[in-house]
Amino acid sequence: MRASAAGGYSSPGAIYPNTAGFKGSAETGREAAEAINAKLGPLQSLVLRKLRERGPYGLTPEECAELAGLGRVSLQPRFSELKAKGLIADSGKRRVNSSSRKRAVVWVIRDLAPEQKGVEI
Repeated sequence: MRASAAGGYSSPGAIYPNTAGFKGSAETGREAAEAINAKLGPLQSLVLRKLRERGPYGLTPEECAELAGLGRVSLQPRFSELKAKGLIADSGKRRVNSSSRKRAVVWVIRDLAPEQKGVEI
């Protein structure tokens, strides 16, 4: 296992965020990460495409999953990977998820993110 800067792990020979990561030492997380790796590129591209379509309005992971017709569990980790790659950023906005009624980060393509004084996004 290889520790990532994001606090998770990658399988041997794999480097997060170019491959799916996992947290903890349970083999189920590692197995799930390895299983999704074949679909990782297309899923990351899907998230980027949906974010570009929404422009500055952005998307929460739940909204993206609903638009794509996929489960949130498949797409939410892609947001962390794309953030780690520097391709997307927190818009500074929050919206309530319909499933939980809790506030969620609204993500945008990095070029559309607000500049934060003294902080690199």
